[in-house]
This record gives sequence, C-alpha cells and structure tokens, in this order.
Amino acid sequence: MTGFLVIAFVILVAGVVAVPIASRLGLGSVLGYLLAGMAISPLLLALRVDIEGLQVFAEFGVVMMLFLVGLELEPKKLWEMRKRLLGLGGGQVLATTILLAAIAMVSGERWQTALGIGMVLALSSTAIIVQTLNEKGLMKSEGGEASFSVLLFQDVSVIPMLAIIPLLAIPELAGAAGGAAGHAEGAHGAGWTITEGLPAWLAAIVTIAAVAAVAFIGNYLTRPIFRFIAAAQLRELFTAVGLAFVIGIALLMTFVGLSPALGTFLAGVVLANSEYRHELESDVAPFKGLLLGLFFITVGAGIDFALAYEQFGTVLFWSAVVIATKIIVLLVIARIAGIKRQAKWLFSLSLAQAGEFGFVLIAFALANFVFDEPLADLLLLVVALTMLVTPLLFIVYDKVIAPRFNRKDTRQADTIEEENPVIIAGRGRVGGIVDRMIQAAGFSTTVIDYDSSHLEVVRKFGYRSYFGDATRPDLLHSAGIDKARVLVVALDDREQIDRLVKYAVANFPKLHVVARAIDRGHVYELWSYGCRDIIRETYDSSLRMGRSSFEALGMDRQQAQAMADAFEEMDRSSMAEVAALYDSKIPSYENEPLVAKVKELQAKWDPVLREQMDGIIKRGR
Repeated sequence: MTGFLVIAFVILVAGVVAVPIASRLGLGSVLGYLLAGMAISPLLLALRVDIEGLQVFAEFGVVMMLFLVGLELEPKKLWEMRKRLLGLGGGQVLATTILLAAIAMVSGERWQTALGIGMVLALSSTAIIVQTLNEKGLMKSEGGEASFSVLLFQDVSVIPMLAIIPLLAIPELAGAAGGAAGHAEGAHGAGWTITEGLPAWLAAIVTIAAVAAVAFIGNYLTRPIFRFIAAAQLRELFTAVGLAFVIGIALLMTFVGLSPALGTFLAGVVLANSEYRHELESDVAPFKGLLLGLFFITVGAGIDFALAYEQFGTVLFWSAVVIATKIIVLLVIARIAGIKRQAKWLFSLSLAQAGEFGFVLIAFALANFVFDEPLADLLLLVVALTMLVTPLLFIVYDKVIAPRFNRKDTRQADTIEEENPVIIAGRGRVGGIVDRMIQAAGFSTTVIDYDSSHLEVVRKFGYRSYFGDATRPDLLHSAGIDKARVLVVALDDREQIDRLVKYAVANFPKLHVVARAIDRGHVYELWSYGCRDIIRETYDSSLRMGRSSFEALGMDRQQAQAMADAFEEMDRSSMAEVAALYDSKIPSYENEPLVAKVKELQAKWDPVLREQMDGIIKRGR
C-alpha cells in the first residue's frame, strides 16, 4: 500500500509541476506530461514500477477521450461538414500515410510495418494545436477552421486504424515475441472473447449485434436511467453512472473482440443529441484528463534514452522527414481547396507534427505484432520530438510568415469621384451596419476601407466602397471632407481611430464626428481630442442584455426599458465629468483625481438610481 501511495504521489507531483511550466512556455499540457515522465523515469525505475502495466491502465484515458470526441460529433453537424472533412482531412490522412509508408518500405521495412508507420505518423496533435490556436485567437480564422476539420477527421480515423492494425500482424514477430502475448491481452483488457472459436459468419453476427446493442442502449435506455438517477438529486450518482456507462460499453466491445475505443466512440456519437450529453461530458472529463495525463507520463517514462543517444541521427532524420512530408502534403491540399495567403501556411505548419494518438497506435501495433520493440521505441522518440518542435513552427508562422502577409496592401488607393454628406471610415462589422442604415434613410455615403478582399466581397452585393487608408488627409479631401456633414469613424484599430479623430476635429470644426471607442478608457481619450459623439462598441449591446435580464426577472418590457434608460442617463452624465479629468500620460487607476471623481459619482448616483428603479417597479405593479 505504501509503495502505491509513493508512486501515485511522485506521478501527481511531476504532472502538477511540469504542466504549468510547459504551458507557460507555450509547449502545451501534452508535452508537459511527456517531460514530466522523462524527468521521473529514473525514479520510477529505482522504485521498480511496472511502467507497461501502468500504461495499460492509463490507456483507458484514451477510451474516455474517444467517448468525449463522439459526444461532440452530432450527426447533423458531421453531415454539414462532410465535404471539408473528406476533402481536407481524408486527403491529408490518405496522402500522408501512403507517402510515409513508401519511404518506410524504401528504408527496408515490410509492407505491413510500413503501413503501420504511415498511419501512426499521419496523425497530428489535437491537444497541442487546438490549445495553441485558441491561445493565439486563430481558431476562427480560415487556417484555424481548416486545421480543426483535419483534426476532426484524424480523431475519427483512429477508429478504423485500430481495426486495421491487428490485420497487419506479422507471424514472425508473434513467434519471436514469446511473452508479448500476455502484454497484448493486457492491452485489450481481457484474454477471452465471446467470438473465440465461433465460425466467421457467427462471429460477424455477434459483433454486429454488439454494435447494435450500443446504439440501442444509447438511444432508448440512457434517458430513463438518467431520469431515475436525477430523482435522487445526488451529483455523485451521475458521475458513477457515467463511468459505468463508458466502462460497460468498453467491456462489451472487448468481449466481442473489438476495440473498446470503437464502442465508446460510437456511444458518444449516439448520445451527441441527448439532453444528458453535457452532464455526461462534465462527469467523465476530469477522469479522462487524469488518465490521459497518466498515459502521457508513462509514455515519457518509457522512452529509451540510451536508444535516443545511440540513434540520435536516425531520430532526427525521421522527424525531419515526417515534418517535411506533412507540410508538402498540406500545402498541396490547401492549394486544391483554395486556401490562400497566410491561412495555407497556418494550416500546413500547425499540422506538421505527429500526435498523441500516435503513442496509442504504437503501443497497439506493438501488442499486435506489427512493430518490434526497437522500432516502437524509435517511433516513440520521433513522435515526441516532432511534438516538441511544434511551438517552434508556430514561432516561424508568427515571426516570419504572418508579417509578410499582414503588411499594408501596396495597391494604389481608389480615386474618389463623388462627394456625399456622410463619410464612413471602415466597412467592417460596425461600419457596414451604419452604412446600410444611413442609405436606407435616403442619404448617400462615401465608404473608405483598407481591406481590399473584404471590399471585393461587399461590392458583389451591390455596396459601393473605395479602397484606401481613411487616415490619409489627401484621400479625405478627395472624398469631400470639407463639405461633408458627418464623419463616422468605424475603424478596428485603436491607433487609426485616434489619428483620424484627432485630425478631423482639429481641422474641420463644423464636421460632426461619430467615433467608435474600444472601451471606456478609449472614450476618455477621444473626449480629450474634442470628439463629443462617442459610441462604445459594446455599450448598447450591454444595455440590451441588462434590459433582457430585467424582463427575465419578471418585469414587463416597458419597465425594463425605463430602468435601462435610467441607467444610461446616469452613465452618460457621469462620463463627461470623469472624461474632463482624463490624462493620457497616466493610467486611469493611478490618476487620483479621476479615481476620486468616480467614487464621488458612485456615492451620488447609486442611491438616486436605486430610488428611480424602485419607483419604476412600484408604478408597474
């Protein structure tokens, strides 16, 4: 018992220390767990820990991961994404597998082993890429969405790979392995199956019946079971049932000779539309995270450092081959799919590494006599090294690729041949709506924007816009700013907004400037330039959300609107007093007169506002 507690303590401490450090360095949690395993490997060996046995237990984290992946894949959503999934994801997995398998065969491997190598290295790291894209705000970009489509297909493709690998078993490896059979049984979780000794046709029927049983249980039995559990109002029972559900399906699949990961994945897909989907996800996710972390720690602890030293050149060569091959394949696919500019490079560089499922497939291929142990150890090192290189690839994108494409367009500005009463600087998500409103009222507008690709799109819908930098005085003069009545500043960049507002207010005192502000501090700054019509970009939507909250609390629409109006009047009147004390050279929280004024206004307005709102509520009763 003491030995078990020591091992558990060492592993938990290693993960708790390494993962935050790795995340802070931009390496991601998966690499943090791998590094933790590498660091404690000598200690685990000294404690005579059975790392392979521990890894078999930790592999259940992969089973849970596939269950959660299945929960995210609503059949309707998958159908809508079918073209991108099959085109981008299918093309990448197929092309990369074939090319890497061909290279492995040229290197002298059997075709079965070569195909296994191709499948292992074709996958990328979902954990690293999704986390990095989210951290950098690139997930919703064209390259980020394309990368996610490929990752989604890769996660699904693990299932057929787990089914194919046992078919590639090499008799010579099975005969020479000796004790490896016991390990294979451990990897599957049991040495006996229902289909053992049955005729092929009967075994197929039993297997199909097991898959049908999973679909039936997911569709018809989970709802009454969870309703029964919900009546007890005990959260821990939901957790217990969620775990029992996953473990039970894994056992069922094991007993019919299928991968437990396949069964739990199918169960997840079946439950993707269930009202209990989010409950299951929240209950299973912590166990999945811990077991996956343990799995990656055991992978790191199992790395053969002596082999890494002896075959450093080989590991480096195969890592370079994997990254180069995947980048080339992805660039070709991006070109065929019409992904251009920096998006194609983000797409190609982000997916160039091998992934965490590679560790799973390597262990599975070793257990099923497709790889021998030296090759499996070599591939573990290759997968780990390519994952460690991933942050460097993102640095290359950030520092080299993105700046090249983000430089200002060298195209010459359009010639503006009309003068209208309203000039709108920027036709993005803010300026576009303003333009449509003003034109709908019968007023003509002159719209200037620097995003040429966006302007080409809006022109197809019949909206006239001019390409150019709206902060340039010569372009503003050609647009007739000296005769215009209103200038709407709807640019995205704060510095550009400041520059344009400052120039317009200083040079055209009769011009009414309506300026977009990024936040409250920006309002103070624009006020100091002399602009008096400033709209915070999230202010009106915040008022509407507050009004909706009032209605949800039982007030009618008229009461809710009156209360929102009262708050807005207070906020606007106090804004001018605070703005008069703003100093751009001092942060607002260090500006003592400004802070004192805010506190004074709060003390003055809070009781008044509360009294007004109480009066509104009483009048409505």
